[in-house]
Amino acid sequence: MPRPRKRQTGTAGPDRKKLSGKRTKTENSESTSVKLENSSLEMTTTFKNGGKNLSNYWLMKSEPESRLEKGIDMKFSIEDLKAQPKQTACWDGVRNYQARNFLRAMKLEDEAFFYHSNCKQPGIVGLMKIVKEAYPDHTQFEKSNPHYDPSSKEDDPKWSMKSLILF
Repeated sequence: MPRPRKRQTGTAGPDRKKLSGKRTKTENSESTSVKLENSSLEMTTTFKNGGKNLSNYWLMKSEPESRLEKGIDMKFSIEDLKAQPKQTACWDGVRNYQARNFLRAMKLEDEAFFYHSNCKQPGIVGLMKIVKEAYPDHTQFEKSNPHYDPSSKEDDPKWSMKSLILF
């Protein structure tokens, strides 16, 4: 008699290849939520009304306190986003493959929680909306930038970024 095969984590579809991290699933009579953890970006999808996908909610982490990398301050807080023109900024410098894939999966009008991490009081400090689809992260090509990646090519960039607006 053949033994039942154990299903591998993260092989549910093409967008889930080699997905690692903890997943939690909660169910009640009205909705189901799935949360993916262990990256600088996290996603929660809510399904309601017979399984229709109504919205995605992303958790986007940033460090609000100064940290120098190659002489450049990497700090970016909710206050920095508020100070941007039209309170809109690009989310650049992501150099984790899983997080990059989450960035690419974000759709226009998806909402994201702005999360302060690696600070005295970590937590959600604001709500943002995706206002531009994924596009190449320019910092991967700038030799003076801490996020420079010499293995990334302009005709086939490795890294992406999104534009977000605070609301």
